[in-house]
Amino acid sequence: MSQQILILDFGSQYTQLIARRVRELNVYCEIHPFNKVPKLTPDIKGVILSGSPCSVRDNGAPSVDLSAFEKVPVLGVCYGAQLIAHLGGGNVLPSQMREYGRARLSTVDHHNDLLKEMSLDTQVWMSHADTIASVPSNFEIIATTPSVAVAAFKIKDKAVWGIQFHPEVTHTIEGKNLLRNFVVHICGCAQDWTPDQFVESTIADLKAKLGNDQVVMALSGGVDSTVAATLIHKAIGKNLHCIFVDNGLLRKNEFQQVLDSYQHMGLNIKGVDAREKFYAALKDLTEPEAKRKAIGRTFIEVFDEEAHLIQDVKWLGQGTIYPDVIESVSVNGPSQTIKSHHNVGGLPEKMKLKIVEPLNTLFKDEVRIVGKTLGIDPTILGRHPFPGPGLGIRILGDITADKVRILQEVDSIFIGGLRESGLYDKVWQAGAMLLPVQSVGVMGDERTYERVVSLRAVTSTDGMTADWAHLPYEFLANVSSDIINKVKGVNRVVYDISSKPPATIEWE
Repeated sequence: MSQQILILDFGSQYTQLIARRVRELNVYCEIHPFNKVPKLTPDIKGVILSGSPCSVRDNGAPSVDLSAFEKVPVLGVCYGAQLIAHLGGGNVLPSQMREYGRARLSTVDHHNDLLKEMSLDTQVWMSHADTIASVPSNFEIIATTPSVAVAAFKIKDKAVWGIQFHPEVTHTIEGKNLLRNFVVHICGCAQDWTPDQFVESTIADLKAKLGNDQVVMALSGGVDSTVAATLIHKAIGKNLHCIFVDNGLLRKNEFQQVLDSYQHMGLNIKGVDAREKFYAALKDLTEPEAKRKAIGRTFIEVFDEEAHLIQDVKWLGQGTIYPDVIESVSVNGPSQTIKSHHNVGGLPEKMKLKIVEPLNTLFKDEVRIVGKTLGIDPTILGRHPFPGPGLGIRILGDITADKVRILQEVDSIFIGGLRESGLYDKVWQAGAMLLPVQSVGVMGDERTYERVVSLRAVTSTDGMTADWAHLPYEFLANVSSDIINKVKGVNRVVYDISSKPPATIEWE
């Protein structure tokens, strides 16, 4: 097992970001809820306590027994620092004013291992309503800001540090230096967790786990399922059986294009045309969640039917990635369902198969890096996220084959235009929505009453938040003109300028 850092999550919105910054140092780390602390094994070289929206002064505030970590260095971040001070007998009080945003370190103890190479007056990012008013006598203050007397501390006789600011956010200019000091120099991690090492060890683990067993897996053409399938294929070859289902809600010509690309990769894949089954299941449904559930249910039926044609299948391969795992065991329990069908549920239970998820320790950006290491086509790795229900949630209202055809043509012009203009890789996700309204127009000398489409393009790093993409007016004008002139049934194009939050990226 690789050396690793254990991150205890107290509910901060930044916890995943801490993990990503540690991973960027080529050190493996895992996030666990504060109330589900794993056994401290020899491969765990240090512990980071995350921030939290809570106050240590609250009744029932999240806490942890710090004595469990006496053999390894500990770093408390924001709430984590306040908790260490509070448990040690220090005084944590409400701030006179909520300290949120940029601050500068006015004193820095450069002799302290945590703060080596941190500049005096360096910018840090604060986000807290409480402040550490005083620390116990065995604590030493190692950094301050003009308004925060205890910006960082160390327990004198222990390898325990606390910082009131967030080193994981980009607004803390030298935050990566501080994390490197802790993870590499203090904890002694070797920085050997690389994409090459991950690929090598994962394939070896898959060979040992799967042996000569048969594995079935659904592919979508997306990054996660493609990289997961490639890893499993490298471990067991033709014993991996891939199924790609055409649900009638894919992009124009996507079914054949994806099948061709997988066959060129040497994957053992079967394409299944199930368009009519999906259209029948969706007939007259208009409510978004009902459509999602119908698509998910039909997919399970089709996939189960195809999987039963393969002899002696024991495993179901899935492209689950680490954020999915974290969310399912979060501090507050699984998050409220905003939408179903993120990953199709129900398959393992119905098919009575064991699950193999080779990417369940990776973030999305890491999946792409591993895919590059595996030599996967860059056009697949750079593909925008595409919803599992496909165009089914981009057609507002009921779904018909004709509406799908219209939206496929519109989407093809929009995405094709982004590629031709060199804009595709500059946006996180793009697509078109077919709206359940018609508008008056004039074409030639005739009055028309036809459909409206909305174009949507966003910029983001992880899809959790997103801003609308500021595409050039000239590009939007050309795309609008192309759509109206070439797609029969559309006479008006609008552009969505909503950010997430409050809007979601998809309309349904």
